[in-house]
Amino acid sequence: MVHSITKDTVLCMSLASRPSNIGTRFHNFLYSELGLDFVYKAFTTTDLAAAIGGVRALGIRGCGISMPYKEACIQHVDSMDDSADAIQSVNTIVNSDGHLRAYNTDYIAISSLLAERAVPVDSTFAVLGSGGMSKAIVAALRNAGFHSGAVVARNQRTGAALAEQYGYTWRAELGSNRPQVLVNATPIGMSGGPAADDLPVESDVVDQAETVFDVVALPALTPLVRHALAGSKKVITGAAVIALQAVEQFVLYTGVRPSDDQVRRASEFSRS
Repeated sequence: MVHSITKDTVLCMSLASRPSNIGTRFHNFLYSELGLDFVYKAFTTTDLAAAIGGVRALGIRGCGISMPYKEACIQHVDSMDDSADAIQSVNTIVNSDGHLRAYNTDYIAISSLLAERAVPVDSTFAVLGSGGMSKAIVAALRNAGFHSGAVVARNQRTGAALAEQYGYTWRAELGSNRPQVLVNATPIGMSGGPAADDLPVESDVVDQAETVFDVVALPALTPLVRHALAGSKKVITGAAVIALQAVEQFVLYTGVRPSDDQVRRASEFSRS
């Protein structure tokens, strides 16, 4: 049955510099599956303040936030959940009668995946990048008990500050460092980007790692993930992160938690 949109249909949305269909298809699949009178639409903007003001003014229930808006949006919300406040980075805004509360379900998803995949906390690690997703990753690593690692970022201001905040080291380049856990939180390998076919590090860095975590979600099999799988590494994909964080967003927006099977089928549909 085709969902008929009415004046009572609840709107949820996302803001990204380069919107994709993944979240749109994921959420709308579950709305249909569960018979919920919701609809989800992806947007981009050049006026973040006005866009978030529109979320409040138009009664839009939820708004997913992607780079480069994860930190810039903070000044436009009314309150911060602990998941967002702890890392000063937002990926979800929930509108309750005009009150905008910010969350970070990326952090929740990453923490869950590190535990689920049993990544040893005594492993050395390197996180490539120092943006909003990097904050979620580094915070999750610290809270999970990882004690020896580095933030690798060319931007000394953001990279050094992130490393210092959580008690790790900062490097402008990976150099001779060969971490046991390699995390890519840069856009390298992203479909449609200028480095879509590239690895974020030299291939021998991947070869010497034990666990490879690529937060790039599109494609699911990035060059880094493919190389890691070929080497029989333990792998965590951006596709897994985006599906799990989207589930937490879905629950925040609707108050309904879908079954594991529904989530699996929604995730498959979002990439079909």
